[in-house]
Amino acid sequence: MRLLTTCLLCVLAMPAAAQIYKYTDERGNTVFTNQPPDGQKAETVELPPTNTTEAVKPSVPPPPSDTSQAPAAAPYQTLEIINMPTEEALRANNGTFTVEVRLRPSLRSQHMLRLLLDGKPYGPPGKSARMVITNADRGEHSLAVEVVNGNQPIQQSPTVTFTVQRVNTSSPAFPRRAAP
Repeated sequence: MRLLTTCLLCVLAMPAAAQIYKYTDERGNTVFTNQPPDGQKAETVELPPTNTTEAVKPSVPPPPSDTSQAPAAAPYQTLEIINMPTEEALRANNGTFTVEVRLRPSLRSQHMLRLLLDGKPYGPPGKSARMVITNADRGEHSLAVEVVNGNQPIQQSPTVTFTVQRVNTSSPAFPRRAAP
């Protein structure tokens, strides 16, 4: 019974190891087949070995053993933007408005505050907790403040999303001046 099973498995595996033949038919076309044609001269095609690669097990980085590289605790207990409308639009006809920052404890001497408008630094860093944004486009914006030491960010406030509402000069309600 085992001999019969082994023979059947060998017969089933033979098509996987089939030979390929190449010949030219009566119209001059090159034909590749797994059965040699009757009455035709056919060449045996030797195939190169199949390309294979071994699976590489991904390496897992070891856990940090040096605790001195752990991030330092935030130096400020409170760092947030205050008095910004989040539910209704901020009306600023010329796009200029003031941003106020709440900070506890007080700003350290080597630190400065910098606004991030739509994720990008806005204006130079400064010491004041009141900063002015000028000529902001109408529409939705995001705003955050970060504490920096030189150009190195130390801590960032939560992001506030707000909408600026400006006068639409193409509105029919806006009076047009006559050309001189």
